[in-house]
Amino acid sequence: MPTVSALDLRTSSGGTVSGSAKFGYGVGGNIGINFTDHFGVEGDILYTAITQQYKDQEMERTIHVNYLNVPIMLSMNTAKSRPVNLNFVVGPQMSYNVGSSMQSSGSNGTDTMQATLVLKKGNLGFAYGAGVEFALNERRSIRLDLGFRGVYGFVDIAQPTGTDPESRDFNVVEGTKIQTYSAFAGLTWLFL
Repeated sequence: MPTVSALDLRTSSGGTVSGSAKFGYGVGGNIGINFTDHFGVEGDILYTAITQQYKDQEMERTIHVNYLNVPIMLSMNTAKSRPVNLNFVVGPQMSYNVGSSMQSSGSNGTDTMQATLVLKKGNLGFAYGAGVEFALNERRSIRLDLGFRGVYGFVDIAQPTGTDPESRDFNVVEGTKIQTYSAFAGLTWLFL
């Protein structure tokens, strides 16, 4: 899943800047139950690597955040039994931060602030998407699945740091809710 994300990032002077998105990626799998030819529910387990880059004075900073995502979504289909099926999914997504890091390059002789990256472990969001499935065999049980998935986070991902006025540290992520946009391709097996 090639993934693009949007984060608002904080500069050393306290301003907010939108990072320039770099392609991240995601991999995973899902399982679903179809109640009818048109409605079902699916659960996914997805690993997503998000990358953002921004410039703060003369410093280039790159943020990497890795999440394990578990969306549970209602699936609406034009007809699962047809050779071609259009589908739409919506539902909540729970995410767990499995690692984050920041790299800085460049120099600024007047920079007296130390950038840190402190994120919450959990996140809750709204997942949505659309796709098209193409039957690859006569029974229509093996399908090529292509589509789009978006996620809008509800939770500010920044972990509050202390309020020590003497501290020269600042968290580069503040007041930020994750938004991601992914394309996906995969194979689906229907157990009829």
